[in-house]
Amino acid sequence: MESVQQLVERVRANVGRVILGKEPQLELAIIALLCEGHVLIEDVPGVGKTMLAKALATSIGCSFKRIQFTPDLLPSDVTGVSVFNQKTQEFEFRPGPIMANIVLTDEINRATPKTQSALLEAMEERQVTVDGQTYHLPRPFMVLATQNPIEYEGTFPLPEAQLDRFLVRIQLGYPSPGEEVNMLTSQQRAHPIESLQAVASTEDIIAAQRAVREVYVDELVKEYIVALVNATREHEDVYLGASPRGSLALYHAAQALAAARGRDFVTPDDVKELAHATLAHRIIITPAARIKDTTPADIVDAVLKKVPVPGGATTARLRR
Repeated sequence: MESVQQLVERVRANVGRVILGKEPQLELAIIALLCEGHVLIEDVPGVGKTMLAKALATSIGCSFKRIQFTPDLLPSDVTGVSVFNQKTQEFEFRPGPIMANIVLTDEINRATPKTQSALLEAMEERQVTVDGQTYHLPRPFMVLATQNPIEYEGTFPLPEAQLDRFLVRIQLGYPSPGEEVNMLTSQQRAHPIESLQAVASTEDIIAAQRAVREVYVDELVKEYIVALVNATREHEDVYLGASPRGSLALYHAAQALAAARGRDFVTPDDVKELAHATLAHRIIITPAARIKDTTPADIVDAVLKKVPVPGGATTARLRR
């Protein structure tokens, strides 16, 4: 796991030249990449959501496309379209921006549900179907979607089926005053993204993704993951709990976190650290709970306190 740890540190440090003071969020984004998952970045404008996606793509030498979601965007504007070639008398597929390694879907909640659904097949099955023909997406493939949680005018909330396809949801937040001063200094003459160089290749990422899947997860840790997810479904303030896809997301993310920390096994602490990022956006609160200002994060906190953690003997056995 040393090579995966070195890769994560190298990429995180490189992206950190552009996104200052957000190491935990950068680590989550890289973990999602290692899990072949997708990231929902929910925050106010101007905190670096787009720059995070561009810096990550540049750091790993991947192709990058940006789709600005608007109410008049069509599904074919995302997936591509078949055009009739008069010379060859045949239809030719012209790929859309989804045919890239890293795709930034900016303000995803501004598109209509029909256009949002164009991403579902791509995110889950790594392919798109146009006019009955299936086209496979390149590897690695990752969608980073941004949305503004404050401005609701002219937006279409993401359906539960689409939220469930995001491995993690992260929030960047405002930088500290000191970090904001450093940002002003670093961008005095040019933006750091302009001089950013690749520190890894697509082959490195694909190899790391394979290595992450080999990280050992003890049966007691698997049972702990399932118990946490089941507890979200049984909570009295929850209308819809985390799905089995949420269990898989927490499982694979814990594997990636362990590898990023230089371990070849997952501990219960890995699971606890990732519970909010992988489960909270999958939980739907009841109307009565919303009136009490209960949030999905509160549910995850309650579940983490309620579900017994596998004992220290488990961790000791894993370390041996």
